[in-house]
Amino acid sequence: MQGQSNTGYVARNDAAQVVVTLPANPAVGDVVRVQGAGLGGWKIAQNAGQAIDTKSVEGMAGARWTARGPTQSWYTVASSADGSKLVAAAKWGRIYTSTDSGENWTVCTATPPCEADRDWTVVASSADGSKLAAAVYGGQIYTSIDGGANWTARESNRNWFAVTYSSDGSKLVAAASGGQIYSSIDGGVTWTARESIRDWYAVASSADGSKLVAAVFRGQIYTSIDGGANWTARESVRDWYWVTSSGDGTRLVALESGGRIYTSDDSGVSWTARESNRNWFISASSADGSKLVAVEEWGQIHTSSDGGVSWTARGDSLRWNGVASSADGSKLVAAPNGGQIYISTATTTRGIGGSISGAASDTIGLQYVGNGMFTVLNHEGGLTIQ
Repeated sequence: MQGQSNTGYVARNDAAQVVVTLPANPAVGDVVRVQGAGLGGWKIAQNAGQAIDTKSVEGMAGARWTARGPTQSWYTVASSADGSKLVAAAKWGRIYTSTDSGENWTVCTATPPCEADRDWTVVASSADGSKLAAAVYGGQIYTSIDGGANWTARESNRNWFAVTYSSDGSKLVAAASGGQIYSSIDGGVTWTARESIRDWYAVASSADGSKLVAAVFRGQIYTSIDGGANWTARESVRDWYWVTSSGDGTRLVALESGGRIYTSDDSGVSWTARESNRNWFISASSADGSKLVAVEEWGQIHTSSDGGVSWTARGDSLRWNGVASSADGSKLVAAPNGGQIYISTATTTRGIGGSISGAASDTIGLQYVGNGMFTVLNHEGGLTIQ
């Protein structure tokens, strides 16, 4: 049946599923409720352009993935806090940006750095997506203050392996393999060398840039509470490959290549081994550190909604090289080496292909919030989301 705004429906059919299609022209604030009563259960169908925000049901993205953009040898990807602005770079390729959560992508044409293919190793984004950084292995770091339209070469030619921003984009920290850690407090204009020459592979920052964590391949994890001026060695010597930080810098994640995932809830003082031995490559975290995503090189995408205690394998087995998360974990983006970029959101599939369904005892309440989007007000039971 065609659903009407501010109406509740009781699905009583025992022989077949009751399908209620969302109102075609709802006003912001309109509510639709469905309660199961018959053995056939129920389904909420959508009109073209409509979707349902399912964060309150699923907790985070990752259950469903959609391939977007061009096929490239993707190596790195980063996201703004709201997940709407994305930046990705291909290995020995170009930089691409998206302003619509990955639905469409634009190739960089600025000179430099997009006049030639480069060996991009990592990209980073400020919280609002306006400030971007991209690093070249054996080359320079490039920064943009206009979302990727124009870029400026920074620092020197080094084997850059990692770069991270504070949330406002004023502070940058970069790590060179076989070199030092470098920090900047003016958006990348000037840099200060920190710590010692080591095989640095990864670095991550708290939102304010004061707490840092960095990892050495075949070395230890190092933490700093003063923006990189001083560092403390943590954990054991392992093949550390990547690190991730929550916004306040207390909840950290470290990946051991060919080993396990390690988490810390005390800014790196103590660590707990999680999951299984895999060829872990890259991870990302929500701002509060509760929702995590990690990818295997030649494996699957893995998500956790409890700070890394338990993990669920998602998506196809591909050569995943990059992954990023929105601040609330409701939008994820993953990049494989040889394929399209994959997008996952904690929503139903937009349009007539999306739906939520439940059994006889399940209930749901939805409210329209604008732009074709409904949100789940309340629910009971094990719902099926498409």
